[in-house]
Formats: sequence, structure tokens, C-alpha cells
Amino acid sequence: MFSAWGRFVHRHHWIVLAVSVLLLAASGFIVAEGAKLQPAGPTQTAESARATKLIEQELPRASAATFVLIYSSSTQSTTDPAFQAEVARSLEPLRSDPRVASVVSPFDGSAGDPAPFISKDGHAAFVQVALKDDLVTAGAYYPELRSRVTSNTLQVQATGTVAIVNGFNTVLATDLRRAEVISLPLVAILLLIVFGSVVAAFIPLGVGVLAVIGGLAGMFLLARATDVSQYAENIVTLLGLGVAIDYSLFVTDRFREELHRGRTEEEAIANALSTAGRAITFSGLTVAIGESGMLFYQGTYLTSMGVAAAIVVAMAVLYGLTFLPALLSVLGRRVDLIRVPLFAADPTGRGPWHSLAMGVMKRPILVLVPIVGVIAAIASPIIRLDLANGDVTMLPKREESRAAYDMLVSRFPGAGQTHVQVVVRYDSGAPLGAERIAQLVDLEKKLEALPNARKVLSPFSLDPRLDATAYTALYTLPASQLPPPLQAVVTAMGPQRLAALRDQTVGPHIVLYDVSTDLRENSEAAHRLVRDARALAAPPGAEKLVTGFPASDLDTVTFIEGRTVPAVAYVMLATAIVLFLLLGSVVLPVKAIVMNLLSIGASFGALVFVFQEGRLADQLGFTASGTIDPTLPVIMFCSLFGLSMDYEVLLLSRIQEEYARSHDNTGAVAEGLERSGRLITGAAAIMVGVFLAFGLAEVFLIKALGLGMALAVAIDATLVRALVVPATMRLLGRANWWAPGPLARLYRRLALSERHGEGLVTAADTGK
Repeated sequence: MFSAWGRFVHRHHWIVLAVSVLLLAASGFIVAEGAKLQPAGPTQTAESARATKLIEQELPRASAATFVLIYSSSTQSTTDPAFQAEVARSLEPLRSDPRVASVVSPFDGSAGDPAPFISKDGHAAFVQVALKDDLVTAGAYYPELRSRVTSNTLQVQATGTVAIVNGFNTVLATDLRRAEVISLPLVAILLLIVFGSVVAAFIPLGVGVLAVIGGLAGMFLLARATDVSQYAENIVTLLGLGVAIDYSLFVTDRFREELHRGRTEEEAIANALSTAGRAITFSGLTVAIGESGMLFYQGTYLTSMGVAAAIVVAMAVLYGLTFLPALLSVLGRRVDLIRVPLFAADPTGRGPWHSLAMGVMKRPILVLVPIVGVIAAIASPIIRLDLANGDVTMLPKREESRAAYDMLVSRFPGAGQTHVQVVVRYDSGAPLGAERIAQLVDLEKKLEALPNARKVLSPFSLDPRLDATAYTALYTLPASQLPPPLQAVVTAMGPQRLAALRDQTVGPHIVLYDVSTDLRENSEAAHRLVRDARALAAPPGAEKLVTGFPASDLDTVTFIEGRTVPAVAYVMLATAIVLFLLLGSVVLPVKAIVMNLLSIGASFGALVFVFQEGRLADQLGFTASGTIDPTLPVIMFCSLFGLSMDYEVLLLSRIQEEYARSHDNTGAVAEGLERSGRLITGAAAIMVGVFLAFGLAEVFLIKALGLGMALAVAIDATLVRALVVPATMRLLGRANWWAPGPLARLYRRLALSERHGEGLVTAADTGK
């Protein structure tokens, strides 16, 4: 099948190139149009997400679409009339903007209690701005709003949800540009070293760029139909460059090898696709299967990232089987033009890789035990893995929203507290109906009594002297009909404060309780507070939901942990099936999975050691939180499991060729490693280079992902493929190629092996 396709592409290469150019043009147009990408949010189906949605719909002032402006001065005090006048002047553009729902300032009575809005030293104050639109829509025009708030006498900084999301978008875009600027020249140099020819070196680089453009186009089309994460663009570029360059490297190298053997150009294309082309197709399937493991996490941004990653892998395979062989058909033997003798490599004959394999296979146990021990030691910190949602500390300290957040926490009273929000929702009727207030006041008392609950803000937290009867009168009677003692309380408090509190905590159908605590927001104690709040009974006829960062964190970690076992099982089983279809063996797929787990385990151990526990934090430029975002291990596992199969598929398919000819397991392993070792090392170096470029990112998640994946690929291509694989295959011997009779017969009936002039067949075809 692949050989026939290679001959077709060779004979119609201009048509194939024309179609590829049209596809590139269409992809470029879609990328230029772009689409809205979503911030990484909570699990959409979780209780915390549903509660947050209710708050967004009914209480804009307390919703996610808000930001905070911090005004500060080293000389002026917040009590200075000039300070207050300057704050009022700078806010005028926001107050007149129709997109702004409210502006809450400590200087105009809108804040109710202004004390929390003033810094401890009295030289800074913050203003809370709520927007009318949802977070994504508001994020699009936030930079314009922010630019309109200026001051000549006060320093102004912005933080809060909308500002932080904008910060992530800005830094992610900068990270992406930096990674591209660094990785492309680095990859070009590495390709030149691998091929020793300028023309051959730039072919995979070009295919990589085409695949990334195609992948980004697919991602933007997906974003028009469903929510796609803001991280997806970085993942598509990172994965697309690495995979597409590797795949085109394999095909181009095999094409050159066939030409060096004296094949005609058509035969070289046919044989290259029947071997390397077949390998990259199965490799692409394994990578796509790994990425599809994220589909088990429906309701999170992981789903969109899995689909986007699978799209770019599909584009890499597509261009590797169409545009690339068509271009090679045009170039023919000119693929070796502009040779660089310093980097030239002889792809044939017995060399160091053959000697290494033979040396390993002479004493396989002596090699296997210490190497596996080293990998296990690197992986050992994984037992200390602690999962918790990431926050603004994933941004660099220089970014405005992060710097303002740090100021808010350090200088303002109560700003560093953790908040758990309890939403009580009624299907119909006023939430503060006379028949409901007593039960709502009782719920507040129960929330105040919870362990570690410091304070509760609600419509019923005006004055501790007021009871349910007083609140019923306050919220159901006209002001003129209130009893004199209650009128005195309202007068002392001020009508504005009462109105502000009600606007902040009561919606058309909901009542909001904000429970503050001194606990760390992702701590087990904070999670326990969430569980305690959820255990309380809802008022009669109402639904009670709990949200806030601790609740979102608990829901996300619980959701991901509950779906990880089936996701991992699916990825491993599906990968084993694909490898069986490639190799006709049931032993080699199992061995390949174990090899993958070794390199992935090592990367996870390093992830904990470096990023969770903060080793090298100063050198790498990040803030260690003592935890790992729960989505990071999922992304790494799904991506790495497929990527590691790149080298396994290439190596095993080459060993399979040799075994099918000689039926000598030891010789086949040595010859297969000799034929593919240089290529695997070069491909791994390229992928490590791409990943390291993303490891220079300033966003914590992308930095950890890039460095973690670079380490995994480096270990996989060196210790695992070069040493552990030959040792285990030597110990297994002919059992490597075993399959039960029924499966062997099924494989032969499926006729998935490639046969060409050299008689390439699988072990299953020979009945071995």
C-alpha cells in the first residue's frame, strides 16, 4: 500500500505539490483570521463551575469578569484630598464606558466598608471594576480599558481575574515567539549535522513549518465550534515542530539511503514510504492515541488541547506522505546538494551503533540493572507528587498583574485570605422573601461555626446584634415602616453601605455567602472547609452550591484523578493494538509500553524535584508553589507516551526488516540499531532542542512542560533505546516476535505488512 502510494506520488508529484500549496494557502488564511481562545478554567461540569456561572450571570460585581486597580504613592496618603481627587479623575473614562457594570471605590461610598480597600501603611488604595460581559469577551477589550486609566501623580497597577488572564495571553504570545526564534535556527543546525547537506537539512524544517501552520488552522477552526484553551497554540507549535521534523527526517534519510544503494528515484520514493512512511503513519497513530487520552477529561480545557494536538500530528503525517515525497521526487539526487563534509555521515555499513548493540547484548543483565536503577532513582520523587490548581504565581514577577497581586496580598488587610463562596439558588420568587430569610440566616450561623471559617460576608452580616426577625423586617418592609431601633442601625450604617452589600450578595435568584479563611487556598484544610460547607443542608426549596478557588481546586483534582486510570489504560491498550498491527508481535508492544513508562516516570520525578519542590527555581526563573497543576502530568503523559513511540516504531520497524531477512534476533537488533541509531539520536536532539526552547518560557506550565518533555525524550533516546531496548530484546530472543496463533493468522489476513523488492515481510508472515 505505501509502496504503491510512493510510486503514485512520484509520477504525479506536480499535482501533489499543487494540492499541498492550496492546502497551505487555505491554512494560512484561517490562521490569519484567528479565533478566540479560552483561559484555562475549572471543570465545567463540577459544582464549583456551576456556582461560578450563577455568580457571573446574577452578580457582575462578584463575577469573574472583574479587575482591580491599585493606586499608590510614596509621598501622598490616601486621606490626602489630592490623592482621592486623582483617583476619581482617572476613573472617569471607566464610569462613562457602557461596558463597565460598576466601579467600587473607597472614596465615594460605593465600597460599603472602605477599610479593606486601604493599604496597611495608608499610601495605597484599590478600586474594583466589574464588567458586563463574560470573561472571554471582556478580555478582548480589557487592554483598551486599561490603557485609558492613567495618572501623572500616582502609580497605577492592575490585577484581578481579567487582568491576570490578559497577562497570561500576553506572556504566552511572547513565549511562543521566543521559542520559534530560538528553535528554528537550532533545528536547522542539528539537521545540517544529521544530513551533512544544506538542501536535505532544510526539507524537514520546511515540512515542520507547514505542519504547524496546518495544525494552527485546525485549532482555530476548532475554536469556532467549541472552547479551545489559550495554551493550545503553544502545544500545537511545540508538538508540531518536533513531530513533523522527526517524521520528515525519517523519510528523507531513508530516501537518501535508497539512492545511495543505487535505486532509481521512483524506487527510492516507493521504498522510503513502504518503510519510513509506514513507520511514521503508525507512529502518528500512536501519538494521536496518546493525545486522545485527554478526551477522557470532558469538561476541562484538556479536551480541546488533545484534539488540537491530534490535528497537528495528523498534518505532520499528511505532509510527510504527500508534500515531502513529492518534493523529493522533484529534487531527486539533488537532495544531496551543497554538502558540508564536516557533518557528512555514512548511512550504511557497520559502525559505532552496531558495536554498542553487540556490546550491550553480550552482557545484557549487567547493562540492564544499573541503567534501570538510575532511571528509577530519577523517577523516585514522583511518590511526593502533590496536585493543586495553578494560579497567578505561574506568571513571571515582572508582569503587571502578578506584581500588582503581590502588592495586594502584602500591603492590604485581608487580601491574602482564601475565600469559599456558597450560593443558594431559588427557582422562583424573591430570594429574600419573608418566608425564606429565617432559613438563610440560620445557614449563615452554620457557616460561621465551621472550623477555620474566619468571617462570613452575606446580606445578613450587617450587624451581629440583628436576628432573623430584624433581617426579615429590613428586607421586606419600606424604610419608613422599620422599627425605630432598626432605623437607628440603618442610619448609623448608612443607606449606601446597605445597598452596596445587597448588590454584592443578592441576585434575582441567588443569595451569596463569602466565607473567608486564613488557610492556604489549595491546602487539605481548605478542601476540608469546602467539604464541610457542602455537607450543610440547603434551605427548603433551594439548591446550595459551593465554589471559590479551594472548591475549584478540589473539584479539578478529584475529577482528574477519577479519570486518569481509565485514560492511561486506554492509551496503553490502544497503543499496544497499533504496534501489533505494525509488528505482528504481542511481546514487543508490551515491552515498548514498559520502556515508555521508564522515560515518562523519570520526567515526572524531575518535575516534582525541580518544579514542585523548587530546586533551581532561581536559575530557571519561576516561583515554586509546592504543588503541580493537575493538568500538567496529564498533558505530559499523553504527549510523551506517543512521542516516545516515534523512536520505538522507527527502531523496531528497522529491526523487523532485518529479522525478516535473517531470522537472527541478535544480528537484527544490532543491524537495526546501526541503521537507525544515528537517526534516532539526531531526531531526539532536534526534539529536545524544540522542547528546550519552550523551556525558556516565562509561564510556569509551559516552562515545566518544555523542560520535562525534553528530559523524557533525552532519556528515552539514549538510555532506553540505545541500552535498555537491545538488552531486553537480547534476553527475550525469538520470543520478541511471538504472537498467539489466532492473532498471527488475523495479522496475515489483514495483510498490513509491506513487501517490496527486497522481500520485506513481518515475523507473523513467516509464522515465526
